[in-house]
Amino acid sequence: MKPEKQLKYDKAYLKMALEWSQLSYCDRRQVGALIVKDKMIISDGYNGTPSGFENICEDDEGYTKWYVLHAEANAILKVASSNQACQGATLYITMSPCQGCSKLIHQAGIKRLVYIQEYKDTSGVRFLEKAGVSISHITDLS
Repeated sequence: MKPEKQLKYDKAYLKMALEWSQLSYCDRRQVGALIVKDKMIISDGYNGTPSGFENICEDDEGYTKWYVLHAEANAILKVASSNQACQGATLYITMSPCQGCSKLIHQAGIKRLVYIQEYKDTSGVRFLEKAGVSISHITDLS
């Protein structure tokens, strides 16, 4: 795909991930993710509590509960319970991944990461770069 056409698609998928983030019940930060393979969305996710838990992400002091799942982890886990595979896919996410999710992204076979906002700790992105994942940081969605 030509670079300008790819950028157009990247921005469209990021806008969709932003829309998906609005489904999160988390107060501190809402994050959305899409996994795209062969021009088809194969999974989606947003940060939140595991199935069967109340949709309250923060404790009484406003800190995120330890068991809240990140958007990209939710998207990867959805693929794991389907007949799809992440091998060679692109992950679109509204915020760059943490260390733990970066390991999941690499191990799932995702080959490209596109994100909007940078997380305070960029070691997850650096890990993915070292692992050979192509990284695109796009902040202007217009």
